[in-house]
Amino acid sequence: MSEVQETKIVSADATALGVFGLSLITFVASSQKLGWTVGSVYLIPWSMFLGSIAQLWAAAIDYKRNSYFGAIVLGAFGLFWMAVAMIWGIQNGWFGEVAKATADLRQFGYACFGFLIFCVFITITAFEANKVFGAIMVLILVLLSTLGVQLLLIGAPTEGPAAVIVDDATKACAKTLGTIAGWSEFAISILGFYAAGAIFLNTFFGRTILPLGKPMGWIKKGA
Repeated sequence: MSEVQETKIVSADATALGVFGLSLITFVASSQKLGWTVGSVYLIPWSMFLGSIAQLWAAAIDYKRNSYFGAIVLGAFGLFWMAVAMIWGIQNGWFGEVAKATADLRQFGYACFGFLIFCVFITITAFEANKVFGAIMVLILVLLSTLGVQLLLIGAPTEGPAAVIVDDATKACAKTLGTIAGWSEFAISILGFYAAGAIFLNTFFGRTILPLGKPMGWIKKGA
């Protein structure tokens, strides 16, 4: 009778890396929204490598570890930040001046709302992971909703047949929404840095060094 041998490949928990990537890009991007820095040229490398590749890499490892939450959430946010990097590239003329002038940023606004819908479901599960993840997701809902509305208000093309003239009142409203988005993004980064540090320390030492908060326990998992 032949014996069946199973080989188990153990992968390290890369969640801290993925959360750190999200934290860093939101930290840098919020500086631009809040007026502390200018332009988006130097946001692109952080968006591509930390916001996207780091999270996608962590998601791939979580897939191998059968970590459902981390695989889906980090993968989704990793793809989101790659798309944002492409949008910033268009704004900076990577695809030519015509594309830059005729691009309709309202499409990005609709993408934010689409992502917002999925993030509502992620928020529910995040609170069942820990309270810090839940708080981060609530702030992400604020960020996506305010950013989406802002882009719909002032994101129309500035040239071409679809060009739209935006009045001062609309610009003022959009500026307020941008400030709210900036502060929520900054708060995401601060909580994210804490979460990344807590996961790193707790995993390394094999015990709780920094608490993340117990799951809310609203919904019980099936057997």
